[in-house]
Amino acid sequence: MIDITMPKLSDTMLEGTLAKWLKKVGDKVEPGDIIAEVETDKATMEMEAFDEGTLAEILVPAGGIVKVGARLATLDGGSKEKKQPATKSVTKAEALSAPSAPKAEKKSAPKILAPTTPGQRPSLTTGTARVKASPLAKKIAGERGIDLSTAVGSGPGGRIVAADVPEKAGAPLPVSSSAPAAHRINITTGAADKRIPLSGMRRTIAERLLASKTQIPHFYLSVEIDAAPLAQLRKEINAPAEASGLPKLTINDFVLLATARAAALHPKVNSAFAGDSIVEFATVNLSVAISVDDGLITPVLRDAQHLSLREISAAVKDLAIRARAKKLKPEEYQGGTITVSNLGAHGVESFYAIINPPQAAILAVGAIVKKPVVNARDQIVAGQRMTLSLSGDHRVVDGAAGAEFLATLRKSLEAPAVLLF
Repeated sequence: MIDITMPKLSDTMLEGTLAKWLKKVGDKVEPGDIIAEVETDKATMEMEAFDEGTLAEILVPAGGIVKVGARLATLDGGSKEKKQPATKSVTKAEALSAPSAPKAEKKSAPKILAPTTPGQRPSLTTGTARVKASPLAKKIAGERGIDLSTAVGSGPGGRIVAADVPEKAGAPLPVSSSAPAAHRINITTGAADKRIPLSGMRRTIAERLLASKTQIPHFYLSVEIDAAPLAQLRKEINAPAEASGLPKLTINDFVLLATARAAALHPKVNSAFAGDSIVEFATVNLSVAISVDDGLITPVLRDAQHLSLREISAAVKDLAIRARAKKLKPEEYQGGTITVSNLGAHGVESFYAIINPPQAAILAVGAIVKKPVVNARDQIVAGQRMTLSLSGDHRVVDGAAGAEFLATLRKSLEAPAVLLF
């Protein structure tokens, strides 16, 4: 038998949801066949077989959440069995995985576990309680006559794994200190309140941003720019473009290009903290925060400082569409060097964003706001202003370096014609 295991499809992936099986028990499998779809914390990916055989057993039903390296199914390869993983990602991302979980004893006949609702983990039913537990932990607990209904495991989300099961009935049940704190908080709820299980994406966001805010010494800088020239230039460009059926440029397109060019001139903000060193990146791979149904994803514009305004605009629109459809490839949301988050379209005037590790800086962009301003003649006139806020990692970026970056950014946005060349 050949084990089909959960591959590591992104750098932040610890587990994945088996979204859909495209093969059923007894089906023939040829190398190159797509056998399943897996939902990671970032996208929905296809799993491709590169071994020949018959799908003998499905261990995780559609909707099951599985740790990287854990078994999903077994393939009967007959005499042609190989000692290599049975699946890979068709995105060409490296399917690195942790060691496979211990093999369960051989079954006399193939079987499929009972389906669960989408997003729900395989669970052990003990009396009226439902307990999150791995299939192996469930088997061991059943053999030892142990009730796990009050146990908290050491797996993701407090899931009980084999190592958590006591040696004999009556022994103390595990209460894991490694389970995320969110799973141990007692919250009093009412009858109309709704408890929503964390998705893979939301769990990853929670873990990464908690680590960022507690481990990275953030500092913050803000500048208010005169956005009237930017708004006017955009209007002048979009009028003939719209008449010709061309896509319109957004304010964010200008901000992204200006950020990329400013970051190239100020490499200290286009850097990362590497423990015993600081890495200054040779090119600007610009991460763009895009809101999706279940959270936030930051696809990357590579070599952004060399792109034109139209290229930036087209690339962002394409990435946003595919991000919301969960169709991005891992290489399209990994490897960013600085991030831009824009909430101006939501009417937010200013905010400070949390750094996207391991990057050293993130730019927060607010809405263009009409307000009274004092002009060069000390007259109060109507003006248009936009606030740009930089969050920096003080281990890498000092206040002066951040201020110089913002000054360059302001200069190009207040004379935006330079961005057309």
